[in-house]
Amino acid sequence: MTNPLLRSSLAILDSLISFDTTSRNSNLDLIAWVEDYLAQYGISATRVINAAGSKANLYATIGPDIEGGIILSGHSDVVPVDGQDWSSEPFAVTEREGLLHGRGTCDMKGFIALALAAAPLLKDGKRPVHLAISYDEEVGCLGAPAMIEEIAATLPKPALAIIGEPTMMKVVTGHKGICVHEVEVLGHEAHSSLTHLGVSANMVAIELMHDLANLARELWENANPESPFTPPHATLTVGKMEGGTAANILARRAHFVFDLRCPPDVDPDEILKPFKEKAAAIDAQLKDAFPGTGVRVEQLSNAPPLGQSGSAEAEAFVRKLTGDNRPAGVVSYAAEAGQFQQAGFPTVICGPGSIEQAHQPNEYISLDQFTRGAVFMLKLAEELKQE
Repeated sequence: MTNPLLRSSLAILDSLISFDTTSRNSNLDLIAWVEDYLAQYGISATRVINAAGSKANLYATIGPDIEGGIILSGHSDVVPVDGQDWSSEPFAVTEREGLLHGRGTCDMKGFIALALAAAPLLKDGKRPVHLAISYDEEVGCLGAPAMIEEIAATLPKPALAIIGEPTMMKVVTGHKGICVHEVEVLGHEAHSSLTHLGVSANMVAIELMHDLANLARELWENANPESPFTPPHATLTVGKMEGGTAANILARRAHFVFDLRCPPDVDPDEILKPFKEKAAAIDAQLKDAFPGTGVRVEQLSNAPPLGQSGSAEAEAFVRKLTGDNRPAGVVSYAAEAGQFQQAGFPTVICGPGSIEQAHQPNEYISLDQFTRGAVFMLKLAEELKQE
């Protein structure tokens, strides 16, 4: 019974991986492919398009148009392969020793492929399944909110949401939130021997990044020992930085991006308040000295955490399908689960594969995990038929 679903899932995975949906690219070709696939089974889908028209979320209802449905959600975008040492073509599925290699096999086109393969079986359920595929999760969970808002406003109220991030098919009821900030410093160029005639944007940026490094250390030193997360504290890292023109020129521009990941009981705004106040003070000082200079701090994204309360119904339902009776876990990565929970849906994370394989060269999902995902989809279809 499992084999036909597994075979169709593998074929779908091949197709999904072939689309280079790195977050900087459009995902519309993949979305069109999914629409055509679902249409074969009489399932219509709805796009929620971004402002530029270059990307789209997609959701589709399988089964009756009633309340109490199950949301199966995954993101279509993947992280870049630039500079990574791959042993095979990243945008093709290559099986080696029971491992399915390819960008997105684990995170998280594997889950999407399994859900799509199960669509024909889910049509006969007494409750609906709502497929939800998003864009731009990897750059701050930017795409899903518009889709979640439309689902909440237009569909009969779903009972729960399952986000298929890789958890080794274990039930996860909590994740950290993430906020991403961009900092731009504009200086005043001059000869580097005449520092009194200008201001180096690099030197200002270094001072601000030093403050962030100290803040990251304080978060680590003041970690709550009872936190279930690993690491237990909020984490802060500068992920990108650039600046300057030459060694002997006071830098005109410097730029860096940092992310802050907080457990549900930690307020990112409070953590960053002193940093933003200092940046504002430096901005005023620079502008007084040289017109056109300054410091700009912009929040690019702010995805909420997934709290462990309020997910009991979703947790019980997923445990029934997986047979997982271990204590529910939490994960330190950010996901769209917190956004679904914030919209009022009881939400858990459960999907095949390990997050340790995500974002790596030669990313993979094991065939064993993929098979377990197929079994999960079969049990979901059986459960909804029997209700």
